[in-house]
Order: sequence, then C-alpha cells, then structure tokens
Amino acid sequence: MTPDPDRIERLLLQGVQQQVYPGAVWATGDADGTHASGSCGLLDPEDPGRPMTPDTVFDVASLTKIIAVWSVIGTLWQQQRLSLDDPLAAHMPELNGYQLASVSVRQLLTHTAGLPLRANLRNLYGTDQIRTGVLREPLNRPPGQAVEYTDRAALILGFLAEHLTATPLDHLARTTVWQPLGMTATRFGPLPAERCAPTEHDDDAGRHLRGTVHDFSARLLGGVCGIAGAFSTAPDLAAYLQHLLQPFGTSAAWVQESLQVQTGDLQPARGLFWHPASGTDPADGVYVHYGFTGTGMWISPKQNRWAVLLTNKLYYSRDRHPLKEIRNTFRTLVFQ
Repeated sequence: MTPDPDRIERLLLQGVQQQVYPGAVWATGDADGTHASGSCGLLDPEDPGRPMTPDTVFDVASLTKIIAVWSVIGTLWQQQRLSLDDPLAAHMPELNGYQLASVSVRQLLTHTAGLPLRANLRNLYGTDQIRTGVLREPLNRPPGQAVEYTDRAALILGFLAEHLTATPLDHLARTTVWQPLGMTATRFGPLPAERCAPTEHDDDAGRHLRGTVHDFSARLLGGVCGIAGAFSTAPDLAAYLQHLLQPFGTSAAWVQESLQVQTGDLQPARGLFWHPASGTDPADGVYVHYGFTGTGMWISPKQNRWAVLLTNKLYYSRDRHPLKEIRNTFRTLVFQ
C-alpha cells in the first residue's frame, strides 16, 4: 500500500503546531525512486518569511554514523580489507596493551563493545591527543555482555577506516559514497548558514547553531568525525536509501549483513549500526537510525521501502516523547 501523503502532512503539521519542531521535510519511496515527499513549517520561527523547503540543509547528527562510517566500513568489508570479527589490534597494533585491543569490529557496530556512553574529550586538546585518549580509555565492562548505545563506537570505527586507508574520513565518505550517488548537497561542515536549518540552543556556543555541527565532540575535532558532523538534504538521503535497496547494487551484501539481528538474546536487539524500529518486531524487517537534532531514516528490504524524516529540534527540551510519538506514527504510515 502506498503511503498517504495527506495523512503524513497532517501528522507533521501537528508537530509544528505543538512546537515539537519549527518545520519538517520528508520523503518515502522504494528501489525505483521517491514516490511521495513534502515539507511544512518554518526554517526558523524567528524568521516567519522563510518556509522549510525540500532542499533545506540539516545537521543530520548521528545519521553521520550511517552515511559516512557504516558505509565506509561496509566498503572495506566488501573489499575484504577487514573482517567483522577481527580484533581492532589486528589492524591497529598501537592498541596492544590497552583494553580496546580485543574489541571486534562487529562489537563496535552492535554496541556490545563495553565502551563508555560518550567519548570523554573535554580535557583533551588537538586531534592527535583526542585520538590517543579515546583509543586508550578503559572499557566500562568486558565486551559482549550488554547492548549499550555509545557514540564512541562510531568515533573509533572512523579512526579505523582512516588508518586502513591513510585517508581522512570526510574524503573517504565523499569519494566512496556521496559523489558516486550524486549526493551533491551532503558534506561535513561548517557550512554557510543561509540554507541550513538551525538546531537546538547550545550552551557552550551561547546560541542556536546553524551550519556548525551541534555535537560538541565533533566540533572539537574540527567538524569531521564518526559521531556527527555531516549535513544533508532529504533528496540526497532519498538517493542514498534508494541505492541501499538495489538488490544487486554495490552495497547489497553489506545491507543484507547489517539489517538482521546480530546481538543474539541480548536486548535491545541490534543490527550493524541499524536497529529494528520501535513498535515493530525484528521479523517485520523495518530498521531505523536517528539523529539527536531531529533526523531519522528507515529502511525495509522486506517491504522494498525507505523513508526519511528531517526536523530541526530547535526548542530546548530533553523531553524526547513528543518527537518519538511523531516518528513512530510516521513510521506506521509509511510501513503498513
């Protein structure tokens, strides 16, 4: 069943009226392309003359983990330059003698590595010191015991990809993923503010950020890291998701490997950086990844369908429930 665009628009306008976000852009389709899309609300409530538009550029936050790190690691896996069960020290001998040495690529991708929730970067200065500090930081628990989402997994996998290729992550993502797919609006920041949606007020910066990555750790690393830092648009992310559904595409094997439960009896169930959408059973085959700034992508090879919803979580609040409800209803409308 094709999603009803009118019902989706009414849902997202409700979020604007309730001040969950000032505006939203969305799209849904399948392996053949985009079949429905739209936008509503304002780019910035302080500028009522600027509506949200399909080409608005968003700080996609943790979607960076998918469109950059997950994709690049998948390319290296398909080239047989790494195995998912390789311990990190097999590729990065500098880790020998530190707890991270025995952690596997798969454990990082499933958030079962025993890492701290966040990379502790505030007392580190400069990219080299940050990298060394992160790679030597002790684990919270032995690997494989629990599923605990952590930004640090993507940061480390980004370091691994750069080590294996001797190439910065932004260049890797651009040349191996974004350029081949025609994602011309996708890049790491900072970007000119004009076309960018503003994000939540940042206490460190003292303002709403616009064109500058919201994530503090990413800013410490100059805006380029595995945690966050990428900016994109709904049409670019639509092209990306459409590519992932190609049954014989260059990423098909990696998609098949990733969109299945990899965590056994541990809960919550995880694939490789993707996880089954809330409100669904893993057997339904609908996987999702969210970004803190209000972004989200869903994909289901089983249904041959994808969806993207971009909002800018501008209003300062740690209450995620209203946005969670809208996301879950949006997912229900798209993936019947």
